[in-house]
Amino acid sequence: MNHKPIRVLFVCLGNICRSPLGEGIFRELVREKRLSDFFEVDSAGTAGYHVGSLPDPGSRRAAQRRGYSIEDQRARQILDRDLDEFDYIIAMDELNRRNLRRLGNGKAKIFLMRDFDPKRQAQQALDVPDPWSKGDEAFEETYLIIERSCKEFLSYLIEQHNLKQM
Repeated sequence: MNHKPIRVLFVCLGNICRSPLGEGIFRELVREKRLSDFFEVDSAGTAGYHVGSLPDPGSRRAAQRRGYSIEDQRARQILDRDLDEFDYIIAMDELNRRNLRRLGNGKAKIFLMRDFDPKRQAQQALDVPDPWSKGDEAFEETYLIIERSCKEFLSYLIEQHNLKQM
């Protein structure tokens, strides 16, 4: 790899439901487009409640239903230096975007996941709903929002960075 990878970090509160799905879905989309050499992808939480934990079973099941695993992920809390080390930070909701901004001004561009949701209506909230403790149907809805948003986000990055599939 003769280029600096584009570093992307997905962020939610505890890093066990939404951001692990963001990381897993985005990795899978990048792999499918044969662009893995161009990216480094991670996820984190703004709170430290679950540091070291596996993603929630609901998130793992949602990924498994699509034929891939997020079992290798472990929850971590975001660090101040992440704002400088990552190029793009994708917050799952407004609360976590505010928490990120409180950490300081790094070089990362901070977006909300649903900034890229092609099905979001103008008056609809920009938050990805937190499925924690709400059952598989909630995880399924969250998965679909993140998946379609990640597809658009990847298209945006391909255009912004003039990436060519390998």
